[in-house]
Amino acid sequence: MKFVRCLPCRPGRALRATLIALAFAIGLSLMPAIAENESTSAPVQLDGITLFSVSDSGRFTARERAEDANQILQQAIASADESEVKVDYTRTVPVIRVNNHHLLSVTAEDVPDGRDLTDQARRWEDAVERALQRAQYQRSPAYLRRAGLRAAGAIAIALFAAGLLGWLYHRLLAVVMARGSDTALATLSKRYFQGARLSARALLAILRGAIAMSALLYISTLLPQTRQLGQTITSNVLNALSFSLTSKLITLGESHYSLLDVLTLLALFAGMVLLVRTLRRLLRSRLLALTGLNRSAQATVALIVNYILLFIGTIVVLQLWGLNLSSLTVFASVLGVGISLGLQGVAKEFISGVVLIFERPIQVGDFVDVGGLVGTVERISVRSTEIRTLDQISIILPNSRFLESEVINWSHGNPTSRLQLPVGVSYNSSPELVRQALLDAARTHPDVLGHPEPTVFFKGFGESALNFDLLVWIAEPPKQFRIKSDLYFALERCLRDRQLEIPFPQRDLHLRSGALPLAASPELSQSLERLSEQFAAWLGQQNLPSTATNGRDRPSSPPES
Repeated sequence: MKFVRCLPCRPGRALRATLIALAFAIGLSLMPAIAENESTSAPVQLDGITLFSVSDSGRFTARERAEDANQILQQAIASADESEVKVDYTRTVPVIRVNNHHLLSVTAEDVPDGRDLTDQARRWEDAVERALQRAQYQRSPAYLRRAGLRAAGAIAIALFAAGLLGWLYHRLLAVVMARGSDTALATLSKRYFQGARLSARALLAILRGAIAMSALLYISTLLPQTRQLGQTITSNVLNALSFSLTSKLITLGESHYSLLDVLTLLALFAGMVLLVRTLRRLLRSRLLALTGLNRSAQATVALIVNYILLFIGTIVVLQLWGLNLSSLTVFASVLGVGISLGLQGVAKEFISGVVLIFERPIQVGDFVDVGGLVGTVERISVRSTEIRTLDQISIILPNSRFLESEVINWSHGNPTSRLQLPVGVSYNSSPELVRQALLDAARTHPDVLGHPEPTVFFKGFGESALNFDLLVWIAEPPKQFRIKSDLYFALERCLRDRQLEIPFPQRDLHLRSGALPLAASPELSQSLERLSEQFAAWLGQQNLPSTATNGRDRPSSPPES
């Protein structure tokens, strides 16, 4: 289950590390191309394979000499006859000829220290001869068949490796889902898990792309034509990248910085941040744990050391990068104006965070109540504070809220706290018996402290009950809600065992005997008289007495008024 718990963070870290390594690899791969462009030598190549390099001579540049030699070699390969390579020593300097064509002259600038012109000419003669023989062989039908088989094998291996990576990805995902569907993954945020899957897919795509690129590069090296084409494409891409990465992009003072410099700076910053995070974890888990400091003090020390290392590391990285810090004075002034105008909130939270860190009115591990949000402080940073509620929900609060509003800190100074439980009993109950029942119920709970002892206060006579307050002391404030619930269960049981009644709300209604005066309006009196006359006339028409008859001879309904 440890692997499942680390799932949301591992692929993201692996992807970031891969991107950083890729940036370093691109920078390192571009360095030879840049150095080659700035050097005074040029390579003599055949079918994309470098034979040797020539230098500038008195009349021709290195690039011109190399281009002429490469053209002569291509003409020799194009001819069907076997090429002849020899050195002419009759001139002032040795001259290498291919099929009686002047290939190049070996000058003193081409000879390294400790070697003479004759020795260098022989070495280049052997290199050219072997290269021509290899070029002729690689254009034969036997070699082409063998190259086709190798290309097919490379494609098969690449497809197998890509399929194996896909199978491993889906297999691992299925195992993780099966193991963590009811436990670990149920507690993970859906957003983090989706981010982990996207990171894993991106890493899978990068690996498959690397496999496909490796297979294509290997196949391109099998045939002379594709090797030359691949060499040309690679050279053009490297030249374009080197130009775009090394051209001037940012100017600070008298210094100019390119895109490659910016990427190098970002890579240095990323490495510095990862190093500082690692040092912070080691400091908190290894060194500070041995000092005996409490959790809040360890978090405070680790946080201060983290920001100090980040500040020092930033200065060191900028110095190593070659940035003159005096050129940042304008940027600092602009930043100060921005803080004064548009970043008051950020500056406010930053100052509040510094006050909380150094004054320590709240600490990591404290049980607090901030505007109805009850929970344990998990982290204090310079901008916000994280609180873990009793429902295991993380709430991020701005630091200024702890300084501008009332905060109840149950753990500040002394975590021992008092709980108040109001209880009402019937007027028929004995107060002394109630007091003893409440104390007995409180003493049975294991989390209620014996010192200070539980206390019962008689608050007074209520409308329906005698009101008491049970006061108990506890040492673990985060458990106060559970302790209150347990105590109320125990109180109800003790009161029921002692036949002490908890009354319902009661109201007494008293009615006086006597005449109840009624006053009617004249209009109501006239209406009642007319109704009485109509009812008497109806009774006369029916020849019935005014009393009600039995159900069998019941008259019809009187007329409506």
